[in-house]
Amino acid sequence: MSRASATQPSLRNRLLRHVLIPLAATWVLGVGLMTGVASYFTQQAYDRALLDDAYLVASHVHLQEGPAGPRLFLQLSATEMTTVLFDQTESLFFAVIDAQGELLAGHPGLAPAAPLTPGAPQFADLTYQSRQLRSVTLHKRQPQPFYVVMAQTTTSRERLLQRLFLFSLVPQVALLWLLAAALRRWIEKDLQPLSDLEQALHRRDARDLTPIHVGTRTRDLQRLNEAVNDLLARIGQSVRAQREFSGNVAHELRTPLAGIRAQAGYGLGQQSPDVWREQLRGIARSEERASHLVDQLLALALADEAQNSLPLAPLALDEVVQDTLMRFLARADSLGVDLGARGLEKPVRVMAHRALVEGVLNNLLDNALRYGRPQVGAPQVTVSVEQSHPHVLLSVQDNGPGISADQRQRVMQRWSQGQAGEALKEGSGLGLAIVSEYARLMGATLSLQPGDGGVGLKLTLQFAQVASGEGEA
Repeated sequence: MSRASATQPSLRNRLLRHVLIPLAATWVLGVGLMTGVASYFTQQAYDRALLDDAYLVASHVHLQEGPAGPRLFLQLSATEMTTVLFDQTESLFFAVIDAQGELLAGHPGLAPAAPLTPGAPQFADLTYQSRQLRSVTLHKRQPQPFYVVMAQTTTSRERLLQRLFLFSLVPQVALLWLLAAALRRWIEKDLQPLSDLEQALHRRDARDLTPIHVGTRTRDLQRLNEAVNDLLARIGQSVRAQREFSGNVAHELRTPLAGIRAQAGYGLGQQSPDVWREQLRGIARSEERASHLVDQLLALALADEAQNSLPLAPLALDEVVQDTLMRFLARADSLGVDLGARGLEKPVRVMAHRALVEGVLNNLLDNALRYGRPQVGAPQVTVSVEQSHPHVLLSVQDNGPGISADQRQRVMQRWSQGQAGEALKEGSGLGLAIVSEYARLMGATLSLQPGDGGVGLKLTLQFAQVASGEGEA
């Protein structure tokens, strides 16, 4: 394990953080909201009881005739007031104040915390005799305007809020801890296949490319396992292609190289310039055959490598055919072959790959020039392009001996030759195999039929046609 990977957090810890941190934040917010709601309704209940006491005191305030005229007085004795103000845990204070602010009854110095305004009862927090009190001020208009201030210490309500907070906090903390433990276990259980896959890859030998089978519980891990196995399959296919290429090169080049060595040794043992010249010609032919064989083997290796990564794009087929024909004209003239073309007057576009189309034409024209010679008459090779919507047909036809029906499927395989190739002792039997592979890579259909009039051989590739408005790669 690298130093950088050792310092990075594990996927399990990252998932736990991403789950538990938002969960804890939500929980803290919920506790705060719950505490606020509990505090509000608790205060409402205590305020309601305090207001009832204020109404009780106000109901015993009456007018009484005095020397200076009628005045307000509280019609409750000291014993009755003790009963009204009795509370097991809290201390209650009250004051009855007339409209001029004069204390009629109650505790001196107890006054509303805010300016008196007529209307609904006013609740407030105030300090009296170094105590924090909760008060309510009640304004009455009958029999004369007066105010009743009722205040109470807040010890019981604060204690109640603390108990509510404690009794709600402890269970929720326990539930959060249990949930975190359960999430950790579930995440570890769900990520175990990922660890199994990692260990399986670490233990795997570099030459072992067989599929890995790991038990998965989720669709994502199943897709990851399938992707790894697909990668191993592609690597295995590439390795097999390389091994096959190496084996083919070693096997097929042995014969021409041995011939070159034998001809060179024989020529070196002779004194005649004519013998030297003849051996050099043979060496040149062997070298040409070996080079052609290497080119074909490389073409097959390219086809094997490009099975899953070759991009297809709109291609001007008529231009590719013209360029290829121009390269073969000199060789056709030297061999006395009439090389012609049909159907190149109008642009034709297909979904293909230029290098593969050129490879197909090179192999088909090479085979036609080598083996498409009639026993009587001049040899002819014709390349034709025919538009048959929604397809385009690319054909190479000769007037040679052709291939029998039972051999047509066999010559598409590697290292297989027709009767003409076997008779001439030329080629390696890879040309049509390359054409078949290239056609498959481009999604084209390859077919072999007798030529026009039943003479010679006609090989046809069927491509998908592209609309003229689409661009070329």
